[in-house]
Amino acid sequence: MPGADLLARPAPAAGRPAPPNRSPRWVRRLRRDWVLLVMVAPAILLLAVFHYVPLLGNVVAFQDYSPYVGIAGSPWIGFTNFERILTDPGFWDATVNTLTITAFQLVFYFPVPIGLALLVHSLLSPRLRMLVQGVVYLPHFFSWVLVITLFQQMIGGAGVLNQFLRSHGFSPVDVMTDPDLFLVLVTAQSVWKDAGWGAIVFLAALSTVDTSLYEAAAVDGAGRWRRLWHVTLPALIPVVVLLLILRLGEALTVGFEQFLLQRDAVGAATAEVLDTYVYFTGVVNSDFAYAAAAGLVKGLVGLALVLAANKVAHLAGEQGVYSR
Repeated sequence: MPGADLLARPAPAAGRPAPPNRSPRWVRRLRRDWVLLVMVAPAILLLAVFHYVPLLGNVVAFQDYSPYVGIAGSPWIGFTNFERILTDPGFWDATVNTLTITAFQLVFYFPVPIGLALLVHSLLSPRLRMLVQGVVYLPHFFSWVLVITLFQQMIGGAGVLNQFLRSHGFSPVDVMTDPDLFLVLVTAQSVWKDAGWGAIVFLAALSTVDTSLYEAAAVDGAGRWRRLWHVTLPALIPVVVLLLILRLGEALTVGFEQFLLQRDAVGAATAEVLDTYVYFTGVVNSDFAYAAAAGLVKGLVGLALVLAANKVAHLAGEQGVYSR
């Protein structure tokens, strides 16, 4: 507890200054923050057991791994699996699909939570604001199976949209099986499912804005759009930069279940991303070492993107993921 080290030492004699605390700095900080360290110890333990310890399994990427003999009995082959990755057209096709989907969603999906947060924040009635928040972020808790089923019932071959078109003499359009519309389809699914949940982060940032700034801007003659541009958006910039950096770190991870469920409908050439590629290569085809190498490359690229984007954020005057 704070001051515990002072209580442990005898009181100085009357008229004499207290002797300096010559304990090492880390000891003083440990005595000061031991309560907080005890509180976070369970979370650190779970993180270590389920995230950091499994990282040791990446050693199979450098082996001709066989689950029958284990890591200890599998021979070392060095960077052979990584050389296979560089010459595998399937890996590069999946990489191109992944980056294309990431770039498209970054442009058309990322701004939606911001706009939704601004819309909800502008509502004057607290009850209406809570109702809108509950409605828009409820789909986040739906599974991808349910989300895709709903889209199938709405815009699939026998869905509501095609029933309406047939009843009015128009040709049906099956959006769910059209490879040319797959990019738009998965983005629309992501927006419907997660935009409301993402807006919570921006609503939290908006709640920290000092209301006196809006009042001062109004006194200076600023209208609603001027206040939005000069007060609200600058308050969101640090959060936008942070989420953008984290999103770049997941540039090669666009999802697994969403694409696996729709892969057969549009074909592997369109829906194959790195996550599904690793699954079919490593689990279905039992090439665990090659899949581990592909996953390791994906993780290293994501780390490099986070570090690079964070450096750019520092140069632009923002804090980024971590301070300088």
